[in-house]
Amino acid sequence: MAGNQRLYKQRIRSTQTLQKVFKAMELIASSRIGQARRNAQEVSPYDHALSHAVAALGSYARLDHPITRTRADTNRVAVLVVTSDRGMAGAYSATILRESEHLLNQLLAEGREPVLFTFGRRAQSYFSFRGRDVEYSWTGESDRPSAPTINEVASLLLEYFLASEPAGGVAEVHIVFTRYVSMVSQVPEVRRMLPLTVVDVDEAREQPQQALPLYEFEPSPNEVLGALLARYVATRIRNALLQSAASELAARQQAMHTATDNAEEIITTYTRLANAARQGDITQEITEIVSGADALGSG
Repeated sequence: MAGNQRLYKQRIRSTQTLQKVFKAMELIASSRIGQARRNAQEVSPYDHALSHAVAALGSYARLDHPITRTRADTNRVAVLVVTSDRGMAGAYSATILRESEHLLNQLLAEGREPVLFTFGRRAQSYFSFRGRDVEYSWTGESDRPSAPTINEVASLLLEYFLASEPAGGVAEVHIVFTRYVSMVSQVPEVRRMLPLTVVDVDEAREQPQQALPLYEFEPSPNEVLGALLARYVATRIRNALLQSAASELAARQQAMHTATDNAEEIITTYTRLANAARQGDITQEITEIVSGADALGSG
């Protein structure tokens, strides 16, 4: 019984150590989630205003740009998978990887050739372990992507889409990320980024009764449209990365909070078992003392 007491106390100490780690990670995620959530929410008005600007240009200029054209000269398709750099975020990365596998299998069934890009160490390790080539990967900023890294991701994907087939161009660009809804809800999404479809332009054309303001463009509507479309693509990719960062921190905070509560329950259970073992040892010692006294009295 004394051995059981030592075992329970050892498990209590190890669980308490893990509980401190879980609590610290929960506090770190809590301190960062506020800024990440604001970043994800503040980019939406800019994205909306840029969509309206593209819609206005689309009503004055012919929306015929390499970014909006469907390519048929290559079967290569770029897929950007956005996961976390570290674990302990529940099923955050596993869900994205599962959605990525579904997309890759679908593309292969259609006769396409996927070209993998990863954002986060989890995706890089996952595909490398399975022997799949990764064209390019970004690591170290999954929960706090910087502006230079976001611009690099957007520029590289746009460069691959605009490149010719001999230069390794791709016909489409897909991104698999997690959309932030709330602290308890994060939804995985598979979105086709290129070729670009501007929804607001289509809505403006379908509703001609809503007159748009009269604009003057310098140097010309087509040139302004070309500059805005590239920025619009970069903004959509930035939005996806910021949404994923907020989702990762929310998932980690929730997972660490649950782990802390579970550790507390385990400590309570082992404490109860240790007390029961201690009471058993005391009872056994008293029984041995009484038995010895009776034996001496009988002698």
